[in-house]
Amino acid sequence: MTSKIRAKKSTTTEAENDPLLLDLQVCFPLYAASNLLTRLYRPVLEPLGLTYSQYLVMLALWERTPASVGGLGERLHLDSGTLTPLLKRMEHAGFILRQRDTQDERRVLITLTAHGHELRKAAMSVPGTLAKRLGLEPDAIAELRNSVKRLVSILDGERR
Repeated sequence: MTSKIRAKKSTTTEAENDPLLLDLQVCFPLYAASNLLTRLYRPVLEPLGLTYSQYLVMLALWERTPASVGGLGERLHLDSGTLTPLLKRMEHAGFILRQRDTQDERRVLITLTAHGHELRKAAMSVPGTLAKRLGLEPDAIAELRNSVKRLVSILDGERR
């Protein structure tokens, strides 16, 4: 016995009120924007030998080093299962060193190598290049960043 699946035709009003429409979800435009933004970064970061995730780690380390793995995970909103393999690849590439904290053997501290420090100079053009590729005015970029930061803060509060 075979059954045929028929697409249900709905009126415009029914469709607009459907809470499961993809375009009505808060998560979808954020998900799509994140994916597209990561793709936009790829050709800019490739000459530096960095992936987008590695770039985020480097940004955090250029702000403050040494940093604990736990502190980095918290700052970047990444769990240790995601962050640890990422850090191992970065260490293998010569960007960072991972060492046990001599005062607390449970903690692993991340420091930049000379190569990691030097990479900062080459990365200075990344934000400007991305801003041009986005095609948004600086004020619009700042407004978007601030709105997303507020959302992250709200979501981070919900998680705790």
